[in-house]
Amino acid sequence: MTTSPLAFFWGDDELSTSRALDRFEAALATEHGAPMERWLLRGDRNTATALIADLHIRVGTPVMFGGGTLAIVMNAGSLVVKGEDRDAFLATLELLAPGNALVVIDASQSGAKAPAPKRLADAVSAAGGTVRRFDSPKGGALSGWVEAEARERGLNLLPGTAKVLAERVGGFVQEGDAERRQQTRIASMELDKLALYRGDAPIGPDDVRALVAEAVPGSVWAFTDAVGERRVEQALEWLDRLLETTPEPVLLAVLHRRIRELIEIGDRLAVGERLPAAAKAMGIGSEFRARTLSGQARAWTPPELVAALDGLVELDVMVKGVPGADRGEAQRRLAFSLWVIDHAGRGRLRTA
Repeated sequence: MTTSPLAFFWGDDELSTSRALDRFEAALATEHGAPMERWLLRGDRNTATALIADLHIRVGTPVMFGGGTLAIVMNAGSLVVKGEDRDAFLATLELLAPGNALVVIDASQSGAKAPAPKRLADAVSAAGGTVRRFDSPKGGALSGWVEAEARERGLNLLPGTAKVLAERVGGFVQEGDAERRQQTRIASMELDKLALYRGDAPIGPDDVRALVAEAVPGSVWAFTDAVGERRVEQALEWLDRLLETTPEPVLLAVLHRRIRELIEIGDRLAVGERLPAAAKAMGIGSEFRARTLSGQARAWTPPELVAALDGLVELDVMVKGVPGADRGEAQRRLAFSLWVIDHAGRGRLRTA
């Protein structure tokens, strides 16, 4: 059975996608009897026409000597914005000369429901190519992945070790916006480190705790939910992680949006609007999200929400460095933490 020279790989598991690309190249090289030359094309909307023309030349030129060209296209969506560019790209699938190959890689966001652009993935499939999805495993699935990876390397993991490692790299975070693209690669690197540390000896949970730093992916939604539900300790934990990777203006924007949503949905429900009608008026299409917001709104009084909003204005002034209000990074981090404690924490103190 010969390998199709066309493939479309998508998903948020960067390591599995990379390995699939290596296997794809190796299979073609074996069948052709010579190693292939990788050629990477990164899509750019502004130069799409020229890039597609280069792609035509690369994959449409027959192989004279040695191995062919393996064209790897990233960010393909930016190449097919215009109709004429899209048609030209799709024509590439028919121009592919014997010995050459084409792979489109869609490094999807975690939680993506379909490849992008889907029309291109469908065209690859219709042309007899391979379309494969690589989702980053989480929870028990990541624990199983770690165990399988360890067996392939001949490592002896004691019971519970794989789960602890999966927890340390963030595999048990359930929020949909958590970034997972590097989780399996991080887990793989940590297995390398543990193997060097223990040698031929069994690797246990305590070894993981001693060597593997927690790299739980920060989740903006988990943070804003913790604030909305007035879970101060959890909100502060998420805040510490997010401040390492998320720009302060982004955190301000999502906090401002959440507080405004709580004010609006609380006001609407207070005057007798039904939840579905209130959610529709606010542009909220998810019933689950509407219920979540209504539950959070009940944990606040209107004056508390207004005070929280005023506090965000003061934070915004500090972050933007308005003359007379600019502060260093440490002071800004402290200000964010104090905002969480002063506002999200008041409900807990009031009901104690």
